[in-house]
Amino acid sequence: MQDKLDQLKSILAEVFDLNSSAALLGWEQQTYMPPGGTEGRGYQLGTLGKIAHIKFTSDKVGELLDELKPYQEQLDPDSDDARLIKVTRREYDKSTRVTAQWVEEFARETTIGHQVWEEARAENDFAKFQPVLERIYELRREYSAFFAPYDHVYDPVLDDYEPGLKTTEVIKIFESIRPKQVALIQAISEKPQVDDSFLRQPFDEGKQWDFGVDILTAFGYDWKRGRQDRAAHPFTQSMGIDDVRITTRFSPDELNPALFASMHEAGHALYEMGIDHALARSPLATGTSLAMHESQSRMYENLLGRSMPFWEFYYPRLQEVFPSQLRGVGLTNFYKAINKVEPSLIRVEADEATYNLHIMLRLELEIALMEGSLEVRDLPEAWNAKTSEFLGLIPPSDADGVLQDVHWSSGLIGYFSTYALGNLISLQLWEVINQDIPDLADQVRKGEFSELLAWLVEKIHRHGAKFEPQELVQRITGSKIDPSPYLRYLENKFGEIYDL
Repeated sequence: MQDKLDQLKSILAEVFDLNSSAALLGWEQQTYMPPGGTEGRGYQLGTLGKIAHIKFTSDKVGELLDELKPYQEQLDPDSDDARLIKVTRREYDKSTRVTAQWVEEFARETTIGHQVWEEARAENDFAKFQPVLERIYELRREYSAFFAPYDHVYDPVLDDYEPGLKTTEVIKIFESIRPKQVALIQAISEKPQVDDSFLRQPFDEGKQWDFGVDILTAFGYDWKRGRQDRAAHPFTQSMGIDDVRITTRFSPDELNPALFASMHEAGHALYEMGIDHALARSPLATGTSLAMHESQSRMYENLLGRSMPFWEFYYPRLQEVFPSQLRGVGLTNFYKAINKVEPSLIRVEADEATYNLHIMLRLELEIALMEGSLEVRDLPEAWNAKTSEFLGLIPPSDADGVLQDVHWSSGLIGYFSTYALGNLISLQLWEVINQDIPDLADQVRKGEFSELLAWLVEKIHRHGAKFEPQELVQRITGSKIDPSPYLRYLENKFGEIYDL
């Protein structure tokens, strides 16, 4: 049976290489590719995607999986090989339902879609993006049709990012937390507002870059296996365990965007870099789900990056870098400013208390678009209405509204809910981490993060995609995704900041 397993691993490694090559082209598209290369890049990605799909869904892979089933049953169910066979079977059963032609067209349309989105956003012109987005949603509905019958048309796309999770489960979770978050925001709105005006003034981009690099290095980001570049929308791209790249974007007149985007992406990158090399070039060599991934990025961005212990160490250093901008601003005022709660238009810059509302808004719109109860042409109006309902704001332009996120142009329908789910998971993990590392806050006050990273590698990162997300969360915390720790955290943190 070892020979059969080796044959399967060899095919899976080739598929991984093809997908990694496509990932590299996708990264380069968003960082250095000239705009004129879009059409050609679409064909390149389409060809690579089709070849990878055909190779993975071949009869040979199916035969090997069938032959290996008795062997799998003899193995420790948590062993690498048993989990590889299990996960590959799951992905094979999904992929064999999808045609190679669909994979090729989807890759081509989303490559073009990304470029059109960048132009439409820069020009504040939704009409330019509309026909591309209509086709992307048509393709996504075609994708769901491959998996009919289903409980909900949104289930197949959600499953791509959160294996095993259903639309009804996500809606139930969100319905349980939304009233409490709204009540917290209302209570905060009745208190004197924090002054964060000093964060909006000229901050030299080069100094921002260097300060962020110092933090990422301290977090444990390995620059021999990664790099940071600029992109229109910050993202992390892994081409393999030893090549994990992050991007950020700068605002010359604001401190927050690049700093916290870099911390966020570092959380993603550390996850990918921490995967056991024994899982390399296989379907297990990635995070177990997007929600688990977001739990890592939101942990580094918020639970570390917006914590008082973190800035007890880093704020004096930041004042040295920007002495004129931060002169006379005390640590407590700075801490309150970077944690200011105020409904805002831009998701990636939203505070912790309002962030999930941005996600719920997008989820409702995605579901409506997938169901067909909302047409793409009506999306700007629907977006603005939801923004008013959820946040009490109306975007002054589509660039600050419906065009602000990159995800739809890339076909990432089903992705957004993972951000909010990641917030919930991050606090479940954080409570356990602080039990296991009782002096963590003191370590952070000294700028020491190695024990935290070692814990995350041991409990989460090294396993890659061996375990489904709910299974992994339960193994570590004793329960499946639970919003209670997150709500406690929000109430405690912002209750203190705003004297509630």
